[in-house]
Amino acid sequence: MASVNYKEQLAALVDSMLREGFLDEQFTQLQELQDETSPGFVEEVIAMFCGDTGTVFNEIETVMNQAVIDFQNVDPLVHRLKGSCCTVGAPKMKLACVQYRQFRDANDRQGCLSAVNLIKDEYNILRNKFETMLNLERMIQAGGTNKPNGK
Repeated sequence: MASVNYKEQLAALVDSMLREGFLDEQFTQLQELQDETSPGFVEEVIAMFCGDTGTVFNEIETVMNQAVIDFQNVDPLVHRLKGSCCTVGAPKMKLACVQYRQFRDANDRQGCLSAVNLIKDEYNILRNKFETMLNLERMIQAGGTNKPNGK
C-alpha cells in the first residue's frame, strides 16, 4: 500500500468530521486563524476544549452521584458544555446539550440522564477524532510526509 501524505490524511479526516456533523464551519474558521505565527493555535483551542470539558464532566459526575439528583445544578454545567461546543464547532455534542435542556424543561428525569450519557458519548468520539487530528498536525509540523510505521 502506498504511503499517504499527512496533509492529505488530515484534510480527509476534517472533511469526514464535517460531513458526519462532528464539526461545523466554526471549526473551519478556527483553522483559518492558524498560520505561521501561531502554528499550534488549533491544538491549543482543542486542548482547552478537552480540558474544560473534562472538568465539567467531573462536576456533573459529582452532582449525578448524589442520592437525589438536583438537575438544576446540572443545568449550568451543561450550558457551559454547550458554549464550549459552539466555540470549537462541535454540533453533535451541542445538539445533545440542547436535548438535555428539552428533557429538563419537560421534567423528564430519565431523559436528562440519557442526554447526559449522550453528551459524554459524543464527547468521547470527538475527543478521539481530535487526538488523531492532533497527531497528524504534529507530524506535519515535524516535517513528516508519510504515514508512521508504514501503516
